Amino acid sequence: MKRTLSVLVENNPGVLSKVSGLFGRRGYNIESLVVSETEDRTISRMTIIVDGDDEILEQVKKQLNKLVDVIKVSDLTNEETVDRQLLLIRVNADNSTRTEIIQLMDIFRARIVDIGRKSLMIEATGDETKIDAIIKSLQPFGIQELVKTGTISVVRGSKEK
Repeated sequence: MKRTLSVLVENNPGVLSKVSGLFGRRGYNIESLVVSETEDRTISRMTIIVDGDDEILEQVKKQLNKLVDVIKVSDLTNEETVDRQLLLIRVNADNSTRTEIIQLMDIFRARIVDIGRKSLMIEATGDETKIDAIIKSLQPFGIQELVKTGTISVVRGSKEK
């Protein structure tokens, strides 16, 4: 089962290594890992997507909480969240296909961010399903290059303090 963890950590060197190492020692492959500063520059948020069973993941959460730099571990798996990925993709596009690709990307609300003589670079944000659908729709044109972020996730509703 895919699990989404949100881990608040002190923004210190080596924290990422400690956290990812903990998953590696447990034999978990991290499917997605995104780390960035929060509204407080001294704190970073790690959004980690892993595939695993409840028992072992509960053990990992307990061990994460023991790390000095970890402030809070939240399992967002069963929460109502807003999830997003960012995609940058370069596709073959000549005069005969350029208009078709642009119209197709309008449907997905994706943006053309660079135009080459024989290619288009497209930027899109959305949940994993939308990003996968965009990639699939562009495959017939020929994908030259593709990069996407991992998933970021925030619980819906207002934040209570």
